[in-house]
Amino acid sequence: EGMQFDRGYLSPYFITNPDKMEVNLEDVHILLHDKKISNMKDLLPLLEKVANTGNSFLLIGEDVEGEALATLVVNKIRGTLKCAAVKAPGFGDRRKAMLEDIATLTGGMVIAEERGMKLENVDISRLGRAKRIKIDSENTTIIEGQGDPKEIEARIAQIKLQKEETDSDYDREKLEERLAKIAGGVAVINVGAATEAEMKTNKARIEDAVAATRAAVEEGIVAGGGVALVRTYAAVDKLKGQNHDEQIGINIVRDSLKEPLRKIAENTEGRIQA
Repeated sequence: EGMQFDRGYLSPYFITNPDKMEVNLEDVHILLHDKKISNMKDLLPLLEKVANTGNSFLLIGEDVEGEALATLVVNKIRGTLKCAAVKAPGFGDRRKAMLEDIATLTGGMVIAEERGMKLENVDISRLGRAKRIKIDSENTTIIEGQGDPKEIEARIAQIKLQKEETDSDYDREKLEERLAKIAGGVAVINVGAATEAEMKTNKARIEDAVAATRAAVEEGIVAGGGVALVRTYAAVDKLKGQNHDEQIGINIVRDSLKEPLRKIAENTEGRIQA
């Protein structure tokens, strides 16, 4: 169970895995804020509360900069607090909606001034929780959020209803994206091996397989080894040119469709049957 959105870490100093250029946090408290955070004094009381728990901390806001970002970086470097910061996904009203989605998934609350909430007075009970969080330069993945399953189901039902009622194709597309993020979840693949070198090799192979699978889902696949070209032979053979020159061109394309498979068979010393 989890969610992924397209925002990466705001500073490379948050990285915990230099080999993968990733931030990996466990047992995470998540602060969700709908405004820009730059003042260190507003953030400090909450950081002290989280540090006392011994858990990690992730800040998701419109933006994090200046003293606030510097404070997080210094605490991470000193080992006082395992932490990171990312920008909230989306823009405008969609950003607020996606923050609410994350809040529902993690059992937290979006800290918003319009609710009369001030950052310096936020209690730790208002923060979301997640078992694990992985962040790279482009994406943030929340794994095993601690939200109430009933509230998550209600949120999903609400998004589905909005999708049915909207007349805008653009809004419908964005609602489908939100629905996929909150309802689709994420997968974790555990890789083991006898040695560290073997484990890294296995991880690289699995990452290649995942990337290939992702591309296949998004763009589709065709059979390899020249098979896809051979299967189009019959369709091209039925084409009739409007004149002699066109027909010659069609015949050239048709005859060339078999050549990749024929060459593969020759190179592997296979038998060729016309």
